[in-house]
Amino acid sequence: MQQVTPIFKREFLGYFRSPVAYVFLIVFLMSAVGLAFFVGRFFDNGQASLESFFAFHPWIFLFLIPAVGMRLWSEEKRTGTVELLFTLPITTLEAVVGKYLAAWAFLCSAIALTFPMALTVGYLGDPDWGVIWASYLGSMLMAGSYLGVCSLTSALTKNQVISFVLSVIACLILVFLGWSVFSELLESFFPLSLADLLANFSFITHFEPFQRGVIDPSDVVFFLSLTGFTLFLNVVALER
Repeated sequence: MQQVTPIFKREFLGYFRSPVAYVFLIVFLMSAVGLAFFVGRFFDNGQASLESFFAFHPWIFLFLIPAVGMRLWSEEKRTGTVELLFTLPITTLEAVVGKYLAAWAFLCSAIALTFPMALTVGYLGDPDWGVIWASYLGSMLMAGSYLGVCSLTSALTKNQVISFVLSVIACLILVFLGWSVFSELLESFFPLSLADLLANFSFITHFEPFQRGVIDPSDVVFFLSLTGFTLFLNVVALER
């Protein structure tokens, strides 16, 4: 894994050489804060917490992270630079991990830039900082899982639009599995045990404990396992 660091630096710095990255940051910050204030009624709740802020992250990630992940491999394959990349003394695994970590670091930077929300809550009241830090951790882990799915779909096609659509569909399924309305629908068609099993594969199911300040190892393992599995499939797809 010696070449992961050079690839990471090249890809991460490359995000900030493009105006698209700044557009993404602005759209993410405006949508996250706007939904918290105008839909989640941040001030009307009368509570010193960021629950209404983090509640919208699974839905925001549903569209914004595929916009970041769609170019990871689709662009390389479309321009033909993927063949040039693999003529270098690097393995497929190193290339996948390096590009993934760079994109994840970019997403974590975007999430970290929302820190004024936390400062606002701290100024207005006396929040439970443990809950806030746990929510940030859960949001970053969830973003990594979203990105793993998007990286895989990007490796399956040369077309960025197709990659984006496939990513949104795949992530939408993983969100809906834990949505209460969809869970009730599953229970009407499947046995309760099977419906609960399917719900355990949802982003929302494993993100909600973080929003309550509970860092359950099983939730951490879920996000890391999903990320690792999708990256493994990413390597297989590129090697074939």
